[in-house]
Amino acid sequence: MLDANLKQQLQAYLVNMTQPVELVMSLDDSAKSRELESLLGDIALLSDKVSVVPGGADKRKPSFMIRRAGTDIGVHFAGLPMGHEFTSLVLALLQVGGHPSKATREIIEQVQALDGDYHFETYFSLSCQNCPDVVQALNLMSVLNPRIRHTAIDGALFQDEVDARKVMAVPTVFLNGETFASGRMDIEQIVAKLDTGASARAAAQIKAKDPFDVLIIGGGPAGAAAAIYAARKGIRTGIATERFGGQVLDTMGIENFISVQHTEGPKLVAQLEQHVRDYDVDIMNLQRADKLVPATTPNGLHEVQLENGASLFSKTVIIATGARWRQMNAPGEDTYRNKGVAYCPHCDGPLYKGKRTAVIGGGNSGVEAAIDLAGIVAHVTLIEYDSQLRADEVLQRKLRSLPNVTIITSALTTQVLGDGEKVTGLTYQDRTNDSVHTIELEGIFVQIGLVPNTEWLKGDIALSNRGEIEIDGHCNTSIPGVFAAGDVTTVPYKQIIISMGEGSKASLSAFDHLIRMVPDEARTLAA
Repeated sequence: MLDANLKQQLQAYLVNMTQPVELVMSLDDSAKSRELESLLGDIALLSDKVSVVPGGADKRKPSFMIRRAGTDIGVHFAGLPMGHEFTSLVLALLQVGGHPSKATREIIEQVQALDGDYHFETYFSLSCQNCPDVVQALNLMSVLNPRIRHTAIDGALFQDEVDARKVMAVPTVFLNGETFASGRMDIEQIVAKLDTGASARAAAQIKAKDPFDVLIIGGGPAGAAAAIYAARKGIRTGIATERFGGQVLDTMGIENFISVQHTEGPKLVAQLEQHVRDYDVDIMNLQRADKLVPATTPNGLHEVQLENGASLFSKTVIIATGARWRQMNAPGEDTYRNKGVAYCPHCDGPLYKGKRTAVIGGGNSGVEAAIDLAGIVAHVTLIEYDSQLRADEVLQRKLRSLPNVTIITSALTTQVLGDGEKVTGLTYQDRTNDSVHTIELEGIFVQIGLVPNTEWLKGDIALSNRGEIEIDGHCNTSIPGVFAAGDVTTVPYKQIIISMGEGSKASLSAFDHLIRMVPDEARTLAA
């Protein structure tokens, strides 16, 4: 099941286990059960602290539990955690086997203090790059707190169960049988949903913070680069972000990051965060900015008000809040989000195997999505507003060669249709003659670009007609001492490497502003 190279790597990790674990298998006579038995057998041969226990009684087959010997501490997997979930399997083995996690002491104590009985079930797909964060977080929580249990379920393998529970997107999490959340979440976000007092405590801690020299709002590539460049100057640096990594977390393959031939979004984000943490940067995660109050004097402090009621103050501010998926803004889209309306074909595509789907958007992302889905679903209808597709010609040729794809141009999606629980179709208007048409389908994947996260800034800072922050060549905004970088700005070409460069530039500009803003402190800052 595992090749020699993977076995060698896994064996090197398993030496970190300090306590014996048992792999309790629940199998039937299916081919997948035989694959799972082979996989677990391979793992057991790599460490004397791992043993296989047959005869498990789990109702889902194939499945297995990783259990700390002599205890009830463990995690469950229903299916084979390969693909993106192989890392989840390795981490579960290590953590159940006594190897400490990299979670902060604060979050570990929060998990251990949770009072209640929690049974989580997470549906994932092996091609989903968002799922491992959720699976790994809940696995760790079940190791830290004996009253927490977690089962990670391969939705493609348990399709009947997915259909019965109306799971239309991954990751989807159930808590004690009820829907808990859908989409990427890290352990901090999950704990914040469970610990109702977490937000108030975080706000109190933020209110007690001293002013910063540089405060960065946003934790994507631009924000991370800005934080590193600022911290290297030895000045007081803070970064407040709704989720560290931003849109990069939702990026599948990255092949244009110079000097790195290939990586994936979550892996790059983990490396970015570790690099930022190598410096003296105050990272404030799960913090959403609500309003910017500019300084009233040249040497005054800018205020950033947060959604939780706290405020942060700083001599300079760098805004790097990035962008998010653009919505169709058609009736029914919000109603059926994660119930047939999706934005990540890599994540959710496997759930639509054998079904009819549509892709909205004829740019590169839309055409790539349609090509990917065509290999999984029964039929793909690509709908483009313009009179022609905008994707690269090589992608268009590939798309047109596929037998189960229909291309419709000059079309405006006017409504998402559903039965109250899931998508059943859509209507579109033919822009050449205004006629309205209906397509029956089960899934809609929206791929129509990005919109900048600047709603909280309207009226306080100069924005373009597309809502982007207007900047000059030094990342200056219309407010002295406030800078901006990355996809949220008017800088052309929204690319990771460009955002990093812009974040670095904004930080250098902020430092230049600081050494000129307070002459008496210039020598100290420059030392």
